[in-house]
This record gives sequence, structure tokens and C-alpha cells, in this order.
Amino acid sequence: MVALQRRVDRALANVEVALEQRHDELPDLVAAVRGVLGVERSVLIDVARLRGQWSAKASLPQQAATADATSVALRRLFAVVEAYPELRSQQNVLALQEEIERLETVIAGRRELFNEQVYQLDATIAQVPAVFQADLFGSLPRASFEGERAERERPSASPLPS
Repeated sequence: MVALQRRVDRALANVEVALEQRHDELPDLVAAVRGVLGVERSVLIDVARLRGQWSAKASLPQQAATADATSVALRRLFAVVEAYPELRSQQNVLALQEEIERLETVIAGRRELFNEQVYQLDATIAQVPAVFQADLFGSLPRASFEGERAERERPSASPLPS
């Protein structure tokens, strides 16, 4: 049980590292595209707002919801970038976009590993004899790293309202 708890803790720390890396890249991306985007200013505001909401000290459900909402906002931003040839030709924008897309993949993989570790821990402490040991030592089931259903939906590919 102790080893499973340590794996869960380590997996969560790995998720948080990737989220922090993405968090640190967002200001550069916003700054790189700010001057070109006019009508789609709301997309940048949304990304900046969500960056400000994320905290490693927040509860796991809050972190997950903010991470999912940030991913959705980033997909919207990348769709907007695709509509502007002058942005697609800027190397710094492309490099930032590639790095954030790489981090999104890392985050997804680490979340999957964390959720698998949580499942193994929760399944173990629900079985005899571990259920008695878990109760004795205060080991409680852990929450998975999942956002709200609305935030996991695929964003619309339709143009943004002006």
C-alpha cells in the first residue's frame, strides 16, 4: 500500500510539473500573437484568465478543471492562429505552438499514468486484507485527475463571433 501511495504521489507531481511548464510558456505565446489578433481578442483574454486561475496548491478537481479549460482555450487559440498567415509565418509563434502542443501530449500521458496509479491504489485498499490496514493507517481512496464533462468536449471549428 505504501508503494502504491508513493506512486500516486509521484505521478501527481509529474502531472503538476508538466502543467507548470505549460503555465510558464503561455505568456510568451500570448505576447507573440497579441499584436496581430484584433477581433479574436477574447481568445487571448480567455487564455490569460485561465493561466491566472491555475495553482498547484488548488484541490485536484480544481486543477483538473482549470487544466482542461486551458487546453480547450489553447485549441481555440491555435485555430485562430491558423487563420492568420502572418502568424503562421512567424518562427517564434510556431516554436511556441509546437512546445505547448508537446506539453499537452505530455500532460495527457502523465494524467493517464496518474489515473492508473490511483485506480490501482483504490482497488488495493478496497480488498481484504488491505481494507483493514488502510482503515487502520488512514489510507483513503484518491480522486482521479479529471475535469468537468463540459470542458472535455471538443471545441467548435466554426469561426469565432465578432
